[in-house]
Amino acid sequence: MLIEHQGKRPRIHPTAWVAPTATVSGDVTIGRDTRVLFGAVITSDGGSVVIGDECIVMETAVLRGTARHPLNVGNRVLMGPRAYLTGCTVEDDVFIATGSTIFNGALLKTRSTVRIHGVVHIKTVIPEDETVPIGWVAVGDPALIRPPKDHDEIWAVQEKLNFPKEVFGIDRPAKGRSALETVAPRYVKALGRHRDDVIVSPDPDDDQ
Repeated sequence: MLIEHQGKRPRIHPTAWVAPTATVSGDVTIGRDTRVLFGAVITSDGGSVVIGDECIVMETAVLRGTARHPLNVGNRVLMGPRAYLTGCTVEDDVFIATGSTIFNGALLKTRSTVRIHGVVHIKTVIPEDETVPIGWVAVGDPALIRPPKDHDEIWAVQEKLNFPKEVFGIDRPAKGRSALETVAPRYVKALGRHRDDVIVSPDPDDDQ
């Protein structure tokens, strides 16, 4: 399904293919021979999404661009089932395996790999040819790559990256307060703009 959001429609190369049950919304560009499989969601929520040539977006993957962090994917990138990418940059020939999460401001350089359920945190840079192992967490620049059991070591880097400030533009809340006091109303308002969306085509092939 192709959706016009805030006056912007997806731009899909004639040789690309989007499955009928995938959703592509707003300011999204999909390149030559790219394939978007069943149940995938590619959405521009205030920021653009650009996907290059010969990419594969597999079933139920979610790709999101935001106002603070557009999403840019290079050529020949495979994004596995249930992968989640938001506001990051992915260079050419990168493999992102099933269930992996790539956060805002991250950079995956050429030929890097994130294996099953790997996590690349905000503003983290994965060098060329580097691998994040199965279930491990990468954080910082240069990237610290550790198993989740090393939480204290990961948090020592992650805390300084300041997720609330980077992603939501707010300071970390004081003890006894929640960031959601500010974030939830803001999200509700922003996501409410989808009420005015227009379905361009229930079948992407109709719009080619």
